[in-house]
Amino acid sequence: MQKITVLCVGKLKEKFYADAQAEYVKRLGRCCKLELLELPEQRLPEDPAPAQIAQALEAEAAAIREKLPKGGAVVALAIEGKPCSSEELARRLSDFAVAGKTQVTFLIGGSFGLSQELKKSADFRLSMSPMTFPHHMARIMLLEQIYRAYQIQQGTRYHK
Repeated sequence: MQKITVLCVGKLKEKFYADAQAEYVKRLGRCCKLELLELPEQRLPEDPAPAQIAQALEAEAAAIREKLPKGGAVVALAIEGKPCSSEELARRLSDFAVAGKTQVTFLIGGSFGLSQELKKSADFRLSMSPMTFPHHMARIMLLEQIYRAYQIQQGTRYHK
């Protein structure tokens, strides 16, 4: 069974996000070994300078690197990444498994995203959309798409 880690910067606060996450965690429990890791987001002033943002992103990147599981594939969510269909995500997860990468880690940054270094070192940069979404919503969307990918692989009616 594939192990999926979703490593997120920031904590879910709103109940509706937490409820949605709990539902997909329950569903994914039948498909993979899922681990959700939340790291604290760096505090920044109301209108941070670019240097302050860069410093915060590097501090978050260091925390991510400490928690990053060893030996697996890393997928960074990034607006400038490659968009892919649900079927393509299902194929990518299968391809990782075939290549012996049974551990797949998805990285979701905080309000300002992920450091450039983290994005460059990832095996794949995934864009959910060219639109901007709250990072908490991106987490729910990602969990749903991972669940959908497994349903596609299993040939269920969930994916129409």
